[in-house]
Amino acid sequence: MNSLLPPVERCQGAGLTWYRFPQITDGVEHALLTRLGGASRGHLAELNLGSTVGDDPAAVAENYKRICFAFDLQPEMVVTPFQVHGNHVVRVGPEEGGSVIQGTDALITDSPEVALLMRFADCAPVLFFDRVRHAVGLAHAGWRGVAAGVVTATVQAMQASFGTHPEDLWAGIGPAIGLRHYAVGTEVLVAIEAAVPPQTTFAELRQNQWFLDLPAAITAQLHAVGVITVIPSQLDTAARTDEWYSHRAEHGRTGRFGVLMRLR
Repeated sequence: MNSLLPPVERCQGAGLTWYRFPQITDGVEHALLTRLGGASRGHLAELNLGSTVGDDPAAVAENYKRICFAFDLQPEMVVTPFQVHGNHVVRVGPEEGGSVIQGTDALITDSPEVALLMRFADCAPVLFFDRVRHAVGLAHAGWRGVAAGVVTATVQAMQASFGTHPEDLWAGIGPAIGLRHYAVGTEVLVAIEAAVPPQTTFAELRQNQWFLDLPAAITAQLHAVGVITVIPSQLDTAARTDEWYSHRAEHGRTGRFGVLMRLR
């Protein structure tokens, strides 16, 4: 693995724009999709994948169609969850293809016949790749998910399901709200403090307001369970609403961008 590679690189194709981690290309395909290139309009422009944000269902369906075309996927291959900010992890295979898994915030698979797809708008996508056992995982980790332990639960589920050794895992943290923009209350700090190792620095006080470093908290949790290689994308959704949806920066009137992961 080349440590000199930048965290992410920008890609374009089939009318879409996405980012990827150049550290992992062999045996796995992934895309940190932007909001560019879709059919949604107005404040939801353009590639909104959220079906509960007031968008035209036909536009959302067209957006999914464009993603499938761009990445050579059949709709019946795609598995996506209904996310609830919890820590439930589900192993999926071909039999779950084309379905929505209810009440779930992480998916894992060792099947190249399915693609994992999740939606985000400030919470952090956490991508997992076990190069040894050829398995992947994708987790949705906002502050509630971090407090609930979804990151740890995903690693443990891969251990139980595939025999994964944490030291063999590569983990990438996708676009998420950054420290500069994520003002939080003390209740959030208390919840995160209980979920990360002691002496973890995950917040900053500025002008009597606390700001949460979500990627730092996730990184600390990953290291605590034995994951050595952790790559933050350094993409701040709240700072770049031209490319990303941000629930915080857009005051709740926004869509959801996608993150895609599959084995090759």
